[in-house]
Amino acid sequence: MAASGRRKGERREPLFDATPTPGMQLRLNAEDRVGGAPERKASKGAASESDIEAPRAARSRSPKAANDDSRGSARATKSGRGKASRGGSGGGRGPLKRLFYWAAVLMLWVGLAGGGMLIWVFAHLPPIQSLEVPPRPPSVQIVGIDGSTLATRGEMGGAAVPLKELPGYLPKAFIAIEDRRFYSHFGLDPIGVARAMVSNVTRGRMREGASTLTQQLAKNLFLTQERTLKRKAQEFVLALWLERKFTKDQLLDLYLNRVYFGSGAYGVEAASQRYFGKSARQVTVAEAAMLAGLVQSPSRLAPTRNPEGAAKRALLVVAAMQDAGFIDEKMSKTVQANPAKVAKAVVGSGSAGYVADWVMDVLDDLIGRFEQDIVVETTIDPVMQAAAEKALADELNAKGAKLDVEQGAVVAITPQGAVRALVGGKNYAESQFNRAVAARRQPGSSFKTFVYLTALEKAGLTPDSIREDSPVNIKGWQPKNYTRQYAGPVTLQRALATSLNTVAVRLTMEVGPKAVAQTAHRLGISSKIEPNASIALGTSEVSVLEMTSAFVPFANGGIMMTPHVVTRIKGANAKILYRRDQASLGRIIEARYVGMMNQMMAETVTSGTAKKADLPGWQAAGKTGTSQDFRDAWFIGYTGNLVTGVWLGNDDSSPTEKASGGGLAVDIWSRFMKVAHQNAQPVELPGVGMRFAPQPPMAGYPQQPYQGTPLPPPGAPAAVPAAYPSGGHPSAVQPRYPMQQPQQAQPSRPVPPGAIPSGGGPRPPGGIPGVTGSVPQQGAQYRPPANSGASEERSFIDKLFGSR
Repeated sequence: MAASGRRKGERREPLFDATPTPGMQLRLNAEDRVGGAPERKASKGAASESDIEAPRAARSRSPKAANDDSRGSARATKSGRGKASRGGSGGGRGPLKRLFYWAAVLMLWVGLAGGGMLIWVFAHLPPIQSLEVPPRPPSVQIVGIDGSTLATRGEMGGAAVPLKELPGYLPKAFIAIEDRRFYSHFGLDPIGVARAMVSNVTRGRMREGASTLTQQLAKNLFLTQERTLKRKAQEFVLALWLERKFTKDQLLDLYLNRVYFGSGAYGVEAASQRYFGKSARQVTVAEAAMLAGLVQSPSRLAPTRNPEGAAKRALLVVAAMQDAGFIDEKMSKTVQANPAKVAKAVVGSGSAGYVADWVMDVLDDLIGRFEQDIVVETTIDPVMQAAAEKALADELNAKGAKLDVEQGAVVAITPQGAVRALVGGKNYAESQFNRAVAARRQPGSSFKTFVYLTALEKAGLTPDSIREDSPVNIKGWQPKNYTRQYAGPVTLQRALATSLNTVAVRLTMEVGPKAVAQTAHRLGISSKIEPNASIALGTSEVSVLEMTSAFVPFANGGIMMTPHVVTRIKGANAKILYRRDQASLGRIIEARYVGMMNQMMAETVTSGTAKKADLPGWQAAGKTGTSQDFRDAWFIGYTGNLVTGVWLGNDDSSPTEKASGGGLAVDIWSRFMKVAHQNAQPVELPGVGMRFAPQPPMAGYPQQPYQGTPLPPPGAPAAVPAAYPSGGHPSAVQPRYPMQQPQQAQPSRPVPPGAIPSGGGPRPPGGIPGVTGSVPQQGAQYRPPANSGASEERSFIDKLFGSR
């Protein structure tokens, strides 16, 4: 740059306060231009000399006016630049460019946020290299003797079924409706995501998702059901990991055996069993379509609660299968014309829950802890189970309200100890308490069975032995008969058949309450039994299973068989984990005493308290029981083929309206036993129809005052054919054999266990020391003494112990 008047080699400082002259204007001379660039020509708008002089004149004006002019000039300059920028062909950015610009900025921020989110997600996940698919909780499949499934237990509700064992159209149904590009994507389906976004934006709300099967599996395996951005990001990361670790078929296998289908069913096997009553290996195309449609909303679409919704969703699956080429048009029309039908609940399937609960309770004792799916083979006969459930429910529904009876239980056991049916209540869905196994109730007079067996074994008695039915007083306790009447001298057979309380109490005191308790325990009663005088009337509490199993030796000839429900347990690859040993526990009752008991209890069914029992063509025997104030009603009856126990009562032990063992309990027993014995060959009861000679009493027990038939000659068999006509029985009142004089008590003789000690003096026939009573003349009509307490008003002791 050069200024006019500049000398060579001399520097002059500019003067800003001097009056400018034309020669002092700063201009570029030719020598100042770089590379000798030519001097720019003045444009049309170039300033002239006069234009240069104008500012000089302006500066001579006032400062304020000059300042205003400069502001106006600046505004004009800015305005001109703006117009030039917007109007020029190559200057600025248009709308499309601005859109791309802001899109790029947005994508940058989204990328940064997404990256940060992924880093945060990875930081909150376990190390990928340490991730493992959690093991599937084991399931327990419980099957009956015919192989049908009774129930399934476990968190999943069913066993796992390998993909290769399923029909091909079943997994294809899930792919068609849930993830059409399952075999081509990498865990995330971008096309599906875009489609879902467009659909949701168009409809204005979230109506469609884009989760792949892999993402759904990741959620089921590792995550909760919460709907958060964090959970969705974790789901995506885990889906990528699953895709790298497993093949597509392995992923599909995991998915089909883990996904939830509603009604507590996890996996296709559990769902198929729950809704169609069959294995997933056997489902039809229509059933496969319905199963595939449930996973979208299993609780809402479960066919057991929303059959119409499930059917509509299944039609969408069928259409999707056709659209994907998995089925042809003909098959599609066939399926639409024949939709899947939900199986009705099988009668007995509800009560099978009681069996399943019992099985689960005993599993730990049989195989201990297990971590694999197992199949438990049981002794339950589904036909008998259904019959027992129906008999109990129908009779209670028809007569329960009138008799004020709300609950009941039924147990049926074979002579070999196999439980064929077990119903623990009227309705399993309403109450899962197992009254057949867990409840302890007073058995009432059904407990007299152990009293009479003890008397036969310990005192050498027979069914024809005579005892006195008359008022009894044991230290102020005066038990009475159910009818408030007394028959005088009766045979043991008739006394048991008519359930005479006084005779049972006398026998108990003869042999001792402890001996009776020992007999009950020997036959399988494990509950605590109080060895007191009232034991004869069944005041100690026992379970239905215990009482029923205790009668099994009478049906099989005296052999002890532990009641059992599990025969075999199989694990993976059908490996046997447990097999029941069929060996018995040996003989616990001699055959002669089995025959005597069967003969006495057979009369209970033919002409005694259970005469309502109806089982044509079969020899049957049993014992009724009714506890104090009709709180419990029992009947345990049996044939040579099956032993069945029935209990009725209320869970709060409140009294019923005179529901007795010989009434409703016998009706339920008869109804069930008719079904249970269909197509079965009659089997005779051991010893029925035989007559037995008395035996000498065991050491420590006094010689009895009444004798039966004379002892057989040496070498003769202990049992001889009965002398009674077919179906006949000895008289209920008149003794068959002549009376003997009462035996004198001997103070020096040992007192039997449980007996009440007393001094000498005569005893009435069948009496024991400390037990008072009177003996009528033979053939005379018996009337209770005035002070016997046999009045219409019941005493407290009577209310406490009266039983039938």
